[in-house]
Amino acid sequence: MQIFKVGGAVRDRLLGKPVTDIDWVVVGATTEEMLAQGYRPVGADFPVFLHPKSGAEYALARTERKSGRGYGGFTFHASPEVTLEEDLIRRDLTINAMAEDDQQNLTDPYHGQRDLEARVLRHVSPAFAEDPLRVLRVARFAARYADLGFTVAPETLDLMRQLSESGELEALTAERSWKEISRALMEDQPQVFIQVLRDCGALKVLMPEVDALFGVPQPEIHHPEIDSGIHTLSVLEQSARHKQPLTVRWACLLHDLGKGLTPEDEWPRHIAHEHKGLKLIKVVNERFKAPKDCQELALLVGQYHTHGHRALELKASTLLELLQSFDVYRRPQRFEEFIAACEMDARGRKGLEERSYPQADYLRGAASVARGVAVQPLLEKGFKGPELGEALKRERLKALKAYKENA
Repeated sequence: MQIFKVGGAVRDRLLGKPVTDIDWVVVGATTEEMLAQGYRPVGADFPVFLHPKSGAEYALARTERKSGRGYGGFTFHASPEVTLEEDLIRRDLTINAMAEDDQQNLTDPYHGQRDLEARVLRHVSPAFAEDPLRVLRVARFAARYADLGFTVAPETLDLMRQLSESGELEALTAERSWKEISRALMEDQPQVFIQVLRDCGALKVLMPEVDALFGVPQPEIHHPEIDSGIHTLSVLEQSARHKQPLTVRWACLLHDLGKGLTPEDEWPRHIAHEHKGLKLIKVVNERFKAPKDCQELALLVGQYHTHGHRALELKASTLLELLQSFDVYRRPQRFEEFIAACEMDARGRKGLEERSYPQADYLRGAASVARGVAVQPLLEKGFKGPELGEALKRERLKALKAYKENA
């Protein structure tokens, strides 16, 4: 029995990055031998065991072959005869197909260390094209390591393109896709993830609504970058630069989908794109079964982001309607995330990345004023039920008018 550290832990150590998750592979062992040493079995599809003391996962070396469509369409074979090299060759990228023993002696049959030094994301073998999830994984690694100068090897991009055209991407479950998408959006350069998906044709398959934004012009006076797709990438880039949470990043990706529906003869204007985009945002939300908080914020940002930009010009009544739509009284954090998404939208424009956004403090102040209207005096006056709601609305409107005059 031999035990090796494999995959990401080896890769990140060689890159000088913090090692968080460690994967272990056991070569030359049987299930019975693992059980005899106190390991506890947990694997459903192939033999995985928990270490008796640390609880870490140890997998028996295995081979796999394609047996059906999608991410789950594989048959696995684990036995003491499977070599370390055979286990490593089934992995996605060369930089993930290295192993080391407890003395840090490196086993690198597919030249992962060379590709690490060359800053290249390269597939290990033609079997790469058997797993559609790898298209998303490679794009995610491209986003993770973009700061280090990593790019996708042309021949790997070709295989990703073949996968995108094969129909295999449609076999991915919403849950698997969302797991990769959400992780990629939280990388330091999430816009690279979207760009790589577009480069290999996968964006058109997975998110045609986002892909449709590329090549669609916007008024240059507001958008020096002109192209709606480029703008979306820039907004996503800003959301990562400003360390926004997943909810905000998801909303940033989807906020302008309505512009992809504008007839060409109306370009570069996009009248009512906020409203038109809502049905597309709903479709994308449902396609990936995005978490409820991500879905809700994406829809609200899509509908109201231009209100955010025009905050200082809004009538007090419109401002109140905006605050009511977000339920700022019970859910203040959601409104704060809306403000953040609006600010990222304003900054995601060529040459305007450092612009100030006074609308943010103005909107926060308005929410604070509306929340500050006390209910007790109205109760003491005898208001109750629907009448109390209307009276509260009138008092909040009055407070917002005073706020607007003094701002």
